[in-house]
Amino acid sequence: MINIKDYKHVIWDWNGTLFNDVELCASIMNQLLEEVNLPKISIDEYRDVFTFPVIDYYKALGHDVGEENWQKISHQFINAYEENKYQFKIYSDAQMVLEHIKDLGISQSILSAYKQETLDELVAHFNLSKYFIKLVGLDNIFAASKLDNGIKWMKELGFAKGEVLLVGDTLHDCEVAEAIGADSVLLSLGHQSREKLNGCKIPIIDNLSELIK
Repeated sequence: MINIKDYKHVIWDWNGTLFNDVELCASIMNQLLEEVNLPKISIDEYRDVFTFPVIDYYKALGHDVGEENWQKISHQFINAYEENKYQFKIYSDAQMVLEHIKDLGISQSILSAYKQETLDELVAHFNLSKYFIKLVGLDNIFAASKLDNGIKWMKELGFAKGEVLLVGDTLHDCEVAEAIGADSVLLSLGHQSREKLNGCKIPIIDNLSELIK
């Protein structure tokens, strides 16, 4: 299992890892599905089908992802998300874990597929900015991949292999960690089911507190 004291830096995913927005995302997707007479999905079904790039997830649910319609439904989703995001919260143990890691002298950052300006805004809303040396988001709303940003950020950090831990909630986080030379651990509460995460063959935690136990 992971020993947090082995690391000099922790890279966090945001959505589904620190911010508990799974129910929000599934609810908005059901609105979009209903509008085009496609079957709605449960939370469990959502977590089984969600993937990166998210266009593949929309396609799997039956959406038309031709360029024009993809632009339209992406904006519909993000507009609904922005309207409702403040009704949702970070995980109950998230701040305690961030504080503990900070007290250990381990620096932290966020690497997210969320748009940069809204990432900055939400992290500040929850009074979490003080825990992170940098927030790394995307310059668009389409959540294709954070791999390129991860590679750039890892180079900027300058840490050696085995000195950085990436904490996420999807197979994409596992892929990013492997590509940038970071160790990784996945949270089972987020956007993909434990069964799906098992494909990565890395440690899986059921709550954030397990990181510091």
